[in-house]
Amino acid sequence: MATLARRVTVFGGTGFLGRRIASALVARGFAVQVASRHPPQDASDLVQGVEADINDDRSVAAAVQGSFGVVNAVSLYVERDGQSFHSVHVEAAERLARHASKAAVERLAHVSGIGSDPNSTSPYIACRGRGEEVVRQAFPNASVIRPAAMYGPDDALVVPISRLLRRLPVFALFGSGETRLQPPHVENVAEAVAQTFDVATPAPVYELGGPRIYTYLEFLKVLRRHLEARTLFVPLPFGVWHGLATFAERLPQPPITRNQVELMRRDNVVSGKVSGFASLQIAPRTLEESLPQILPKKTA
Repeated sequence: MATLARRVTVFGGTGFLGRRIASALVARGFAVQVASRHPPQDASDLVQGVEADINDDRSVAAAVQGSFGVVNAVSLYVERDGQSFHSVHVEAAERLARHASKAAVERLAHVSGIGSDPNSTSPYIACRGRGEEVVRQAFPNASVIRPAAMYGPDDALVVPISRLLRRLPVFALFGSGETRLQPPHVENVAEAVAQTFDVATPAPVYELGGPRIYTYLEFLKVLRRHLEARTLFVPLPFGVWHGLATFAERLPQPPITRNQVELMRRDNVVSGKVSGFASLQIAPRTLEESLPQILPKKTA
């Protein structure tokens, strides 16, 4: 276990994954500093908040000073308010890694995603891949964490889809629903990130997927069965989705984007070529065993 002298600064520590990483680090005995433009106010002996903007060099440099480790859990899924995939996943990632190196931080965990590829035609996937490259250049010993699409309470996957399955008689599939998914529980991913600060020599890359691979249609059927819903699933070509997303992006808060459609064309599963949950002695929860806690059947 860690000592209180070993502080880990978590950027993105108020988000879906980041706040769970902070809790997992505390459980392992680390002192945690949550760096955010809007840091938590409920500080404790083990968790402190510090105001920091990952887009500002001086702010980042000050936040990482004196840290044993740093986590970059900042993410952006829809470009808005002057924030682009490049500014967040490449420029800000490089800035954080560079200042962590200058401050003699011992360990850096950079959260990326399954399938990150600097040569991808998808702006999101390409920027994730380029982000990994610039982080590795600035902080060669960084651990890159690539989770598959995660689920958990208040997620952006199981919860919103389940709301629709409860209410809609018909649900449109992406294509024929054959895209493969391997969703891990967010708590398992958070524990894996925390463990990289506690092992003797962390791996350079971890790919984190759940214990089962589903097609998108199979995934939806698991949710439908749990909800005892009768929703009919119908295929909808990706070309139609692309057109709908093009129109939706004109709205202030688009319900679907072309980037999200592109992501659903690609399998979201681990490659099996790098370290994963098993190397950290973590047995990931199954979706089926987790659903009763995430989606109580009697909740409207």
